[in-house]
Amino acid sequence: MNDYVKYMPEILMGDELDKKLQIIPDYDAGIRNASATERLVALQDLYSVFIPNQLSREIYSKLYLSLLRSMQKKQSILAVRQYNENSKIIRQNSYESIIGGSDSFTIIGPSGIGKSSAISRAVNILTETPVLKLNNTNVISCLQVQAPADCSVKGLLLEILRKADEVLNSSYYNNAFKSHPTVDMLIGIVSQVALNHIGLLIVDEIQNVVNSKNGKTVIGTLTQLINNSGVSISMVGTPESTIFFEQAMMLARRSLGLNYSAMEYGEVFREFCEILLNYVYVKEKVDVNEAMLMWLFNHSSGNASVVVNLIHAAQEIAILEGYETLSIKTLNLAFERRMAMLHDYIDVPKTNTPSVRKKTIELPEIIKDVTLDEFVSIFKISSRAKAQGVDIVCELIKNDISIIEVPV
Repeated sequence: MNDYVKYMPEILMGDELDKKLQIIPDYDAGIRNASATERLVALQDLYSVFIPNQLSREIYSKLYLSLLRSMQKKQSILAVRQYNENSKIIRQNSYESIIGGSDSFTIIGPSGIGKSSAISRAVNILTETPVLKLNNTNVISCLQVQAPADCSVKGLLLEILRKADEVLNSSYYNNAFKSHPTVDMLIGIVSQVALNHIGLLIVDEIQNVVNSKNGKTVIGTLTQLINNSGVSISMVGTPESTIFFEQAMMLARRSLGLNYSAMEYGEVFREFCEILLNYVYVKEKVDVNEAMLMWLFNHSSGNASVVVNLIHAAQEIAILEGYETLSIKTLNLAFERRMAMLHDYIDVPKTNTPSVRKKTIELPEIIKDVTLDEFVSIFKISSRAKAQGVDIVCELIKNDISIIEVPV
């Protein structure tokens, strides 16, 4: 254990981890008295705020332990044998997995809940030393790539080599590109590079595989990389990719991992909003109350990104149009003007629908002595009202029954 743990940074937990993960920009309340231009520029700090939560803690721990397992395999005798097998793949297109492994997992969640930010914060911590030294070999702690929009297997493999070159200052990409390798040969080359130089591979936008005929081929290629290099691979995507991975056992095995949704209304959501609402750039002081927090939840469905955008847009509108207050009024303006494209994805409760209330009506004198037959005849009631010179709507009905007048 000590042989490979010594190459790793110390794992962080509890308050120490939260302190490392969080980003709380400096804020001076005096900015509220600055010029509109200065305040609008400072308002951008709102996008820098990162508040640790259970999602970010779990993602950091998962990535750390996956990197640890990958480093462990690189020091095994199987790694030497796999190196020789990978050379055969490049020369002869033969394939045999020796080091093996099932070190893949998914991080699934809707856009905007903060998973990408959490991954970025975790990677920043793990890559404070971006290149680890292992037996005089440089190993990249975490390498991040995106699944190609067209799900090109060759494009994905070449991108891994290109990204590795950026960190290692090597020329794997150029050498592979010039040799015009087949996909099988390219898998061997990337497997060799990953075996020697990559600790953890993160493939983002994995939902691109869902609607592509090459989707299963991409996942199969990533599986080969795991088996030929022992490298841990994390696949990050939106919930639509879950349906894809559930299609077959082979895919489902590769997709076990972390699954997240938007925040529920509770302590975590309130704390998140209250921290954001400390960053005030309008002139008036903000009254943070339960009604405002509930409004933010109802108009964001608990999505962290939408909350940030709402608070930012509301303050921007308030400064530009002279309202100089952050209130439900300016938040409503932001929701209607800036969030129109999201309205179909946010289920805002219809709080303005009036409730139906039963009411005992005191009958006017003019109809108290009307018989049952007469009562059910609006014509007869109208006739009696006319005979006495009384407006049936204004005098008899409107005083006791709520009537809404609409133009026709």
